[in-house]
Formats: sequence, structure tokens, C-alpha cells
Amino acid sequence: MRWPGTGDPRRRRKTIRFLIILLIIGVVVGVTSSVVQGFLGQSDPLKVCIENRNTPYKMSITLELYVDGNKAAVPANIGFGDSLGDDLLASDCQRTMYTLTDDGTVYVEWEEEYPFEIGHFLWIWEFPMKDMDESKSRILVDGKESDSFIHALLKDGSVYRAEFYSEGVDESKESDFLPPDL
Repeated sequence: MRWPGTGDPRRRRKTIRFLIILLIIGVVVGVTSSVVQGFLGQSDPLKVCIENRNTPYKMSITLELYVDGNKAAVPANIGFGDSLGDDLLASDCQRTMYTLTDDGTVYVEWEEEYPFEIGHFLWIWEFPMKDMDESKSRILVDGKESDSFIHALLKDGSVYRAEFYSEGVDESKESDFLPPDL
């Protein structure tokens, strides 16, 4: 079978030249995009390591987590580069939001004041929000339900109670889902 543009030697050269130029343009756009995103991500507190940064802005909150009506522990050492996923973090990377113990205390550090949300911590933790039914789930801040759900801003010293229900959970059952390490 003959492919279009490959029968005549002159047309074949033109077609191959066009494909090579197209390949070069694609590689240049890809590399440029990666460099620009890397440069812009250096100041994003959700994507960088903080061990070599001066972080005078500090706060801590308490998170109580309930999944399908059962209390679940918030594991220790969240935010310490234990994942080599899309962010390709090294194992010695400390993130801006982290836990040291499993008592639910979440620590936040950054160079300046930043509008951290409870959802940011859940994202760093890789909590499976896609498996949760958002219409039944809720976030309480100091005992009052937040209209912002996971976008509730963090406030130093506050207590956050996150109540999540798995999609399709039958409340008569004990548990359909618990987060990792529980």
C-alpha cells in the first residue's frame, strides 16, 4: 500500500521534511511548557519542599476524621515526601502541610500568609475524595458546618471535623471504605 505523499521521491522528501519539522515543534513546545510550569511551581506552597526555606508563617489545626460514621485516625508523617507520583518528591521532602503524630494535629508552614484550605491537606495526603459522596459529606469548623466544604480556610487553633461517606454506602453496614493505613 502506498501512503499519500510517498510515491514521488520529491513529494516523499517534502512529506518527511514536514513530519520532522512538526516533530521538532512538538518537542520544543513540550520542553518549553515543562520549564515554564517548573518555574511557576517554585512559589506554589502546595508543590514545594520547605526544608531549605525560611517559613515564619506557622499554624496548627486539629482534624477529626469520620468515614462512613466511623472515627478514622489521621496517620503520622503525612507530607513527608512518601509519594513519588506526579510531583516526583524525594523521600526527604517536607511539604508545607504535614503531621508528626497520629493524633490529628496538622501543622502548616510557609514563607508568608497563604489561604490554606482543609482540601489542600486532603490532597497532600492523597485522600480518595473521588470515592466519597459529596452530597452526604460535610466539614465542621469549631462545631459549625462550613458552607465551603473542603474549601474551608484553615485558622490557627481551630478544630475541623470531616465527615465523609463513601459513594453507594449502605448506612446499615459498618464500613464500605476506610482511608489507607487504617
